[in-house]
Amino acid sequence: MHEQLKLENQLCFPLYAAARDVVKHYKPMLDELGLTYTQYITLMVLWEVGEAPIKEIGARLHLDSGTLTPLCKKMEAKGLVERHRDVHDERNVIVSLTDAGRALEDRAAHIPEQMSACINLSPEEFHELYRLLYKTIESLDCEENEVSHG
Repeated sequence: MHEQLKLENQLCFPLYAAARDVVKHYKPMLDELGLTYTQYITLMVLWEVGEAPIKEIGARLHLDSGTLTPLCKKMEAKGLVERHRDVHDERNVIVSLTDAGRALEDRAAHIPEQMSACINLSPEEFHELYRLLYKTIESLDCEENEVSHG
């Protein structure tokens, strides 16, 4: 067997398994709010900025419009967001929070603390993992841009 093909030598596997487990731990808390994880992170962006073009939300969440458009339609059907065309550029769709979407922020405020309690990392380890994950994301984004433009 090739040593480089052993599962224990792959960075992708612990990243994949950790991501699945983290989302699995979010699920019961999000079920109480009637949200999927992707809807939750979309709302997190909107709670921060109030409204944003769908392209900007996608860029922040690393999601394409093929994922985000149906997601926002479902959230609109739930009464959490509204979508409208940008008056300056009709190609752009703006997503904004409704009162119900804003009210959900208070109900979700406990989730980050509960999740932190599930992950047994010191504050220093947490910040280092966060930094390294974002460094990985940025490296892969840069590489993807070089491939698509090269």
